[in-house]
Amino acid sequence: MARQRIHNSRAGHGGGTSGASWISYSDMMAALLLVFVLILSISLHQYFTMLESKTAELDQQKLLITDQQLKLDEQTLQIAAQQVTMDHQNAQIAVIMTQLDEQQTALEKAYIVLGENQAALQEAQTTLAGKEAQLIILQQELANKENALNAAVQVLNQQQAALNSKTDKIEDMVGMKAEIIAELSTALSKAKLTAAVDENSGDIVLDSAVLFKTGSSSIMADGQYLLNRFIPVYLEVLLRPEYADYLGQIVIEGHTDDVGTWENNMKLSQERAYEVMMYVLGMYRDGSAERELLEKLLTATGRSETDLIYYPGTQVVNQDASRRVEFKFSLRDAEMIEEMNRLLQGK
Repeated sequence: MARQRIHNSRAGHGGGTSGASWISYSDMMAALLLVFVLILSISLHQYFTMLESKTAELDQQKLLITDQQLKLDEQTLQIAAQQVTMDHQNAQIAVIMTQLDEQQTALEKAYIVLGENQAALQEAQTTLAGKEAQLIILQQELANKENALNAAVQVLNQQQAALNSKTDKIEDMVGMKAEIIAELSTALSKAKLTAAVDENSGDIVLDSAVLFKTGSSSIMADGQYLLNRFIPVYLEVLLRPEYADYLGQIVIEGHTDDVGTWENNMKLSQERAYEVMMYVLGMYRDGSAERELLEKLLTATGRSETDLIYYPGTQVVNQDASRRVEFKFSLRDAEMIEEMNRLLQGK
């Protein structure tokens, strides 16, 4: 009927020739359809022939398939629900992917920084290796210095032992001066000489007024008398065998007051000290052992007005006391001995 309607429609529009063409086309299509049906029939026949061999198997599987279909339907519903969930999760994943991209960018930057840090670390390790090498050298130097220090300590201990072995001798020598001073005081007292002995230095002061006239360096008779009594007592103590080997020198010092010029006073004090020294030497025969020894020990020096004596508690010069002749003695290396004694006493 449809074909007829089409045919009628075309007949109304195109005339006779178009209608004939359409009929021929329809017949051709019908023929092709018939051929297709025949081929399909043959294929179906072959198909059903093959199905007959498997029908038994399919029948057995139908029940299983039916059951599985029910499960599949249930799973389909679940999948649909899961699909909604997945869609939501996909949206979240999209957001996460964006975050991951940002984190990837940050990670790449971190890798760059890490590379820079690794390079800096490598440089630091190289520097550290150099410092470790320097440390090894310094440790070796320290060990060498410790060895040197130990050797120095051993030397110091040896020196300390040697110093300790000399302590008694030093103390004896230091004490010897005090002993000489005490002997001098006793000897002068026994000889009834008024000359005072300084208890610390052993210096003995003779009044210049007894020895010299004002402005003169010639020894007066009273001065000679004093020297004749004083010198034998003084030298008898200093030249004793137990002291002779330690005696360094005997100094005769001339002092003036501050009247006159310094130059004139220096000349006068020097001349007076010299005259006293020569008088002492003259008391012993030329060429004698005593004279030769005294020539080695005696020294004369002038001090002018450089060591004035003042009235106690004032700045007023005691002119009479300032005009004087002093006899001083020193032991050999006395200054060194005194310094060593101060060191030993921790002063």
